Amino acid sequence: MTGTCQLCGREGVRTTRHHLIPRRTHRLKRIRKRFDRDDRLGRILHICRPCHSHIHAVLGEKELAEVYNTRADLLAHPDIAQFVAWIADKPAGFRPSIRRPKHGRSG
Repeated sequence: MTGTCQLCGREGVRTTRHHLIPRRTHRLKRIRKRFDRDDRLGRILHICRPCHSHIHAVLGEKELAEVYNTRADLLAHPDIAQFVAWIADKPAGFRPSIRRPKHGRSG
């Protein structure tokens, strides 16, 4: 889908769905207690691939579900905010070098 990234604001970019509460965490008891089913399934941002990759390179799934589960929370994270500010003025086709995810991070 082509549109506007809901994180960096770039227009005319291909977007992907980012589940603010990662699906792999939906079965966790503390997540089920804190968020109802509609909330768990409905918290989605349509963001560009660079922003999506950066989020997952910086944060683990449990951390995303428990702390960074809104757009505002993501933008409050210093590393995410710095990346979003940096990429915001890049053209739609711009592809930064990929940062490898931090394996084994669960939050």
